[in-house]
Amino acid sequence: MIGSNYPNPFNPSTTIAFSIPQDSLVKLSVFNLRGQKIIDLLDEDMLRGHHKIVWDGKDKNKRRLSSGIYLLKLEAAGNISTQKVMLMK
Repeated sequence: MIGSNYPNPFNPSTTIAFSIPQDSLVKLSVFNLRGQKIIDLLDEDMLRGHHKIVWDGKDKNKRRLSSGIYLLKLEAAGNISTQKVMLMK
């Protein structure tokens, strides 16, 4: 469900492409490798199809994150998809 993000590695932002099979509530979150939630990028009802969202490499408090690997988690229509992204400064 999550397509490739580009660019990857990224700095300062990356575009995340994803598709959902049916109209549903979509949650897209970013986690660090310790499993701590960094930010919720999406938490809303969306129509089925292909979508894109830009993440600026900041946490929920608008602070720039350090270089490293982060995990994207997409939940939609009862499915969960994850993907690694790399932020490089």
